[in-house]
Formats: sequence, C-alpha cells, structure tokens
Amino acid sequence: MELFLLSNGRLADDAPLLGYAQPQLHAMIARRGIRSAVLVPYAIIRGDVQQRAAELSASLGINVEPVQAFSSPAEAIAQAELILVSGGNTWFLNQMLHEQDLIVAIQRAVRERQVPYVGWSAGCNVATPSIRTTNDMPVRSSVVLPALGLFPVQINPHYLDASVSGHMGETRDERLAEFCAVNPTESVIALREGSFLHVSDNQLRYHSVRNEDYKVFRHGEPIRSCYDARALQPLVPFQCE
Repeated sequence: MELFLLSNGRLADDAPLLGYAQPQLHAMIARRGIRSAVLVPYAIIRGDVQQRAAELSASLGINVEPVQAFSSPAEAIAQAELILVSGGNTWFLNQMLHEQDLIVAIQRAVRERQVPYVGWSAGCNVATPSIRTTNDMPVRSSVVLPALGLFPVQINPHYLDASVSGHMGETRDERLAEFCAVNPTESVIALREGSFLHVSDNQLRYHSVRNEDYKVFRHGEPIRSCYDARALQPLVPFQCE
C-alpha cells in the first residue's frame, strides 16, 4: 500500500499544485511506470474540475482525468493506475464517496491492487478512519459516516497553532484536545502546511519542506512536537522512520 497524505495542495496561489511534494511523487510515478491518474474531485464545490485535472497533469507529468470522464465512478477507480483525491470540503467529499459507492472501490484498489493514493486536505482527511477532525463546515445535513480508513490515525490538516489577535473562540489546540477528551482512546496527528506523511512498502515517513514539526494529541498527555515519523510507531502498523 502506498499513501501520500498531504496537509494542503500548494504553498502559494501561483505555485504548482502538489509542487512541494513533486520530488517524491515524481519518483513514485517513475518507479511504478504510471502513465495516467484518476481524480476524485467531489470536495471541489466552487472550483473548475477540468482546470484542476489540467493543473495536476502539468504538475505530475501524466494524464489526469476526473471520475466524471468515465462511464461510472466505480469504473474509473477500477481502471486507475493512481488515485488523486482533491482538497475542498471534507463533509461533501465523504458523503459523495458513500453515495457513489466508492468507499469499498477505493479500499480494494489501494489494498488489493496496490494502486497509490494521493490525498490533500479533504483528501487527506478521508483517508483516515473518520472525518471528525476536519476543519470544514458540514455544508449539508450530513451524518459522520466512516471514511476510507486507509491510514489508522485521525489527521488534522492545515494545522496552525498561532494565536490570532482579537479572536475569542477556541484555538486549534483546544479543539483537538476536546476531540481527544471525548474520544480518549484515539490520537490526532496535526500536519502543518507544506508537510505530508508517506506510506510505502510498509514504511512511514514524514516530510516537511519547511523543516517544521507536526503535533500529536492524546488525551491526558502533553502535546508532542515531532520531526520524524518515529514518534508514531506505537500508533501505526508501519515501520516508522
């Protein structure tokens, strides 16, 4: 199983989509001889899906087609050499994965056919057991359905621990601590912008283009700042480096 779980899609408005992870993504594409990819774009509510696919084609150097270009979403996944799951609204994405019968289709593609999965922001969220640690609004009256569960620990993308002057609401740290208090047996990995987790050959690595840390939240324990994946060894079935 090969997973790329990215906090965000780009570091600046004019940067290539997935540009900060290009060295690792290009190496994976070359190693596997991948020529095309399928984009699952349901998280994109206000953007242009075809434009997103074209940006990904340019960034990755392969042909990228959205699931809408196929006879059915399930058929698209059945033919996929690489699965790309875009950022956007996590609630809408997860609901559509269920409505389009893609949960099992993607699970089987990744686990049985060893199709690589690349998800950023919302696409990163849905790769975990649930979307309960998303930052997004439930834009529909959605229930919290299970997500793909490809990665066994909850992730919070776009993590930011800076204090905003004049903001009187809860900080991200407080929100994640609340999650752990309500779910004391679960952990949360908080990924900053420009960082991602990579699972390949049963090995887990952490990458940050800014050489920044990630945080681990667990109930009753101090928040941990970590710079490599070894801190995650007790939480995952992969060899952490």
